[in-house]
Amino acid sequence: MLKDFFIGLSQNQFLNSAAKKYGLKLGAQNVVAGTNIAQTIESIKELNRHGISCTVDNLGEFVYEKEEATDAKNQILAVVEAIHEHEVDAHISLKPSQLGLDIDYEFCKSNIQEIVSAAHKYGIFVNFDMEDYARLQPSFDLLDELSVDYDNIGTVIQAYFFRADEDLHKHKNYRLRIVKGAYKEPAEYAHQDKAAIDKHYIELIEWHLLNGKFTSIATHDHNVINHVKQFVKENNIPNDKFEFQMLYGFRKDMQLELAKEGYNFCTYVPFGQDWYGYFMRRLAERPQNMNLIVKQVFNKKTNTMIGLAAGAFALGRMTKKK
Repeated sequence: MLKDFFIGLSQNQFLNSAAKKYGLKLGAQNVVAGTNIAQTIESIKELNRHGISCTVDNLGEFVYEKEEATDAKNQILAVVEAIHEHEVDAHISLKPSQLGLDIDYEFCKSNIQEIVSAAHKYGIFVNFDMEDYARLQPSFDLLDELSVDYDNIGTVIQAYFFRADEDLHKHKNYRLRIVKGAYKEPAEYAHQDKAAIDKHYIELIEWHLLNGKFTSIATHDHNVINHVKQFVKENNIPNDKFEFQMLYGFRKDMQLELAKEGYNFCTYVPFGQDWYGYFMRRLAERPQNMNLIVKQVFNKKTNTMIGLAAGAFALGRMTKKK
């Protein structure tokens, strides 16, 4: 129920628009690394000073106009140039839907290829973020086709999908980020039970640590992190085979602690105005995240907004039932 609640909030157009307009006043600076590239580069430099690398996400998805997709491509290209110019330890995360996947496959492929080619020139890695099930196979197709010519790309495996094992094994020679999954998916395609997802998540991580190229373990759960620490120790897996990942603004102390302990650590750094849907899905993915960030992310105005959102969402559900 709580997951459905946050997914509903993420899709509320009024709240998305309000968040874009009033984001900084609502505390969005604690959720995103900046609203422009210059601010984001400074945030990355600060993280780098603590031994933390970054993956940069230009916020926005589900684009249906070519002009908007082209603008997103140009923005990401500018990020690639900024990473190179400032010599920061960072790479790119992109969403195919932001670059035209829902408009035309070949158009999207051309946009992504331009980004991957520019990044390849500078030795910058590009991660293809995975979205909902409808876009899953086309995203893997893009990865498979572009990997014929480029070796600086990888993607995400979502543990809630039944097909995750097959996708993991097929792409074991890629750098992969393992996540639980943040969208509401039908029982036909995905586990619905939290315990089943958690179990599958650990299984995927362990398999790729033993058999894969490089594993990015994306979690804020200290129990998972402690499990991985013990697993890599018992199996003599070197630190250069994996990294831990967390979102910008989440569990800051633990991020610093893991980096100090000598583990590779990467912070997922979103930037831009379109932060609200992204943030709500992070809470949907793991509602416990709310407990992690109430003190460090929310301020009084943000809490007021969430409260109003809850009322609006509940009222909307009641109206639909009538």
